[in-house]
Amino acid sequence: MTFDIGDGVDNAVNYILDNFAPLLDFIAAVIGAVTNGIQAALLATPMPVGLAIFVLLSLWRVGFGFAAFTAAALWLVDHMGLWSAVMETLSLVLASTLVAMLVGLPLGIAMARSDRVAAVVRPVLDLMQTMPAFVYLIPAAMFFGLGAVPGTIATVIFSMPPVVRLTNLGIRQVHVEYIEAGNAFGCTAPQLLFKVQLPNAMPSIMAGINQTIMLSLSMVVIASMIGAGGIGNTVLTGIQRLDVGTGFEGGIAVVILAVILDRITQSLGKERAGLWRTVFRTRTQAPAASIATA
Repeated sequence: MTFDIGDGVDNAVNYILDNFAPLLDFIAAVIGAVTNGIQAALLATPMPVGLAIFVLLSLWRVGFGFAAFTAAALWLVDHMGLWSAVMETLSLVLASTLVAMLVGLPLGIAMARSDRVAAVVRPVLDLMQTMPAFVYLIPAAMFFGLGAVPGTIATVIFSMPPVVRLTNLGIRQVHVEYIEAGNAFGCTAPQLLFKVQLPNAMPSIMAGINQTIMLSLSMVVIASMIGAGGIGNTVLTGIQRLDVGTGFEGGIAVVILAVILDRITQSLGKERAGLWRTVFRTRTQAPAASIATA
């Protein structure tokens, strides 16, 4: 006895196309508006202004040495003629990461608050992470056609699991003493979540966001096969023409963008988490000190 899973999947896809076309059009319109808006803003920014923004961010969040590297690396990207392609890729990464956060953060919180939700969602995340990336391009193209929108949707599906998993993990690993202190001061469930659990789980959450950005960057290059654009087109052209130089230039541009985004997002998680933890400790220790003094 055999089971033809492929036919079942094809039937399900055809059913969705026949019965949920308005919903698919709405999703495409929303994601298209986000992606096109970010892309238009980045492409409208002159190269010197964009470079200055990246350098200032690197100087503020990481340090002078990394700011110098950012300036030299982006200068190289511009002189390879890939600045516009990098901005297109960055817009896809930012849009994909934003959508993944909007869906993934609440889902991770729900998993942390309910073991039943975690038991249901965890196998789905396993499937999303282990499915070959190219497989996501097929339904994305069938449901949403070709272009940036299906590329963004495929990227969201591929890159969302880390932010969900690490949000769940970070909240579950918050020290019991912090939660007991919040309850002792009369925190409601939302107050406990937003003022105690999320601030202390922020290092883990930011690590998840960092990994989502990295996965998004790898996926948007693959998504060039369905017309997503950006640096992926350069790499794809190099493959099609067996042009090692063109492919290498596209690969270097991807590496430069990945390093810059990785270092900046890592610094955000570490500094903000430390600041919030200090504020929380100050607030919880102040009443105890006043009681001891009295």
